[in-house]
Amino acid sequence: MNFQARAILWAQFRSLLNYFPRSSKGGLVFGIAVSLFWYGIWTVFAASLVFVIAHMSEPAELKILASVLSGGLFLMILYWQIIPVLMASSGASLEIKKLRVYPIPHSQLFMIEVLLRVTTGIEMLLVLAGAALGLLFNPKLPFWCPLILLPFVVMNLTCAAGTREILSRIFARKRVREIAVFLLVCVGALPQLIFATNSHGSIRNWLAYETWFLPWSATASLAAGNWTLRAFIVVLAWTGLAYSFGRYQFERGLNFDADAARSSSLTKHRSGGRFSQMFFSWPSHLFPDPLAALVEKELRFLSRAPRFRLVFTMGFTFGLVIWLPLAMRGPSGSAFMRDNYLTLICVYALLLLGDVCFWNTFGFDRRAAQVYFVMPVRFDTVLLAKNITALFFVLLEITAILVVCSILRMPVTPARLLEAYSVTLVITLYLVSVGNLTSTHNPRAVNPEKSMRSGAAGQMQALLVLVYPVAAIPVGLAYGARYAFDSIAAFYVVLVLAAGIGAIVYWVAKDSAVKTAEENREKLVDRLSQGEGLIQA
Repeated sequence: MNFQARAILWAQFRSLLNYFPRSSKGGLVFGIAVSLFWYGIWTVFAASLVFVIAHMSEPAELKILASVLSGGLFLMILYWQIIPVLMASSGASLEIKKLRVYPIPHSQLFMIEVLLRVTTGIEMLLVLAGAALGLLFNPKLPFWCPLILLPFVVMNLTCAAGTREILSRIFARKRVREIAVFLLVCVGALPQLIFATNSHGSIRNWLAYETWFLPWSATASLAAGNWTLRAFIVVLAWTGLAYSFGRYQFERGLNFDADAARSSSLTKHRSGGRFSQMFFSWPSHLFPDPLAALVEKELRFLSRAPRFRLVFTMGFTFGLVIWLPLAMRGPSGSAFMRDNYLTLICVYALLLLGDVCFWNTFGFDRRAAQVYFVMPVRFDTVLLAKNITALFFVLLEITAILVVCSILRMPVTPARLLEAYSVTLVITLYLVSVGNLTSTHNPRAVNPEKSMRSGAAGQMQALLVLVYPVAAIPVGLAYGARYAFDSIAAFYVVLVLAAGIGAIVYWVAKDSAVKTAEENREKLVDRLSQGEGLIQA
């Protein structure tokens, strides 16, 4: 690896360090603590694998090890390739147009891109490292067993690179973006259907150790010490196919002009019909100016941003499919999942909308955010307008979910409808409160034209691991009251109290966010003015 390649990777490492908020020591500590907590969980799991695998010495245990490894490697492939799609994230990646002007050998560009795919699978690398150490310390297994996991890592990294290039080209075309989301929904639902549907025994057998022609089965067989030339050839063949796929898609991405693709798909300018005018002008009938004007601006901008439209569409499509197998289960399934299917979909939609509506509300404004400090408008009015817009799209998302459920003839009773709206709105109140703080303490510029988020998926998951459970505690207390008193009235009494407390938390958090923004306006504008470098991270 030459000097240029090392410089690029060093820039990526520094960009990951700079991801943590620098505007305050508290924000920096919080960001580091969240990441340590998230990756600490995976590290503990990896350490437990070292202990368990190292002590599996009996022949029957080694046979079980091969079967467990086969299923585990299959789940790792799904996580590595599907989780970025679930989170609408592409991880860190090369900005090809900016790199091609530098004297970097063409042959090394793909290698650097593959190495950057690590940012979408750090968790899986930790788990694989734990499994490799366990295999190494197992006295009954040959010394070469851990080395078999290396082709598996190469296969996933190169396949992820090719998948990202395909998604980037698809989401750059306006007319096919929604169709692509629908197809991704269908593909992403397959794992759920495989594990939840008892009638698909033949598909479940693919996870078995005896299915030699699949990459996870062949890798598991070799890792468990069962050397066969056939399994080794299978591993090399799949690795070669993944490399060829990734390299071919990367070369196509080098010659792809995203701006030209977007411009060719633009429709002719229209003044907008009566419905669109009503959709965008309703704030003027409810709020005074300048609040109404700011809300209308947010509505018009977000509805045209590819990034927002992607996650909004996934909320009422992917959300339904991902939870559908749980609702379709028979008597052995979870009754709570079936009875609260509608509410679970709505809460999952909040997870998707968080990155575009809550956590970084000024990200799409980028350098234009400085206008909020020069216009004769109070900053708390600006923040309130963004919160009202987020609340509107949450209500619209819930309504879209209800419409789709009704079309699919799912049970949508008035009681479940009221529960879905009330629970989702209470959680939204707490999420908006936290989002106002993160938006002013850790603002970062986001390109609305890029449908896939370019931050590492694990970092967002780490934030969700802490924020969402805490935000759901008041709602959990309401469900606990309903279970304890066997009364729906107790459920809504506790929910109303939770909403009242949430309102207090919201106003306190909003005042704190406004104070932070006004005291650190230069830092806020500077962070939002930072453009994309050679590495999108």
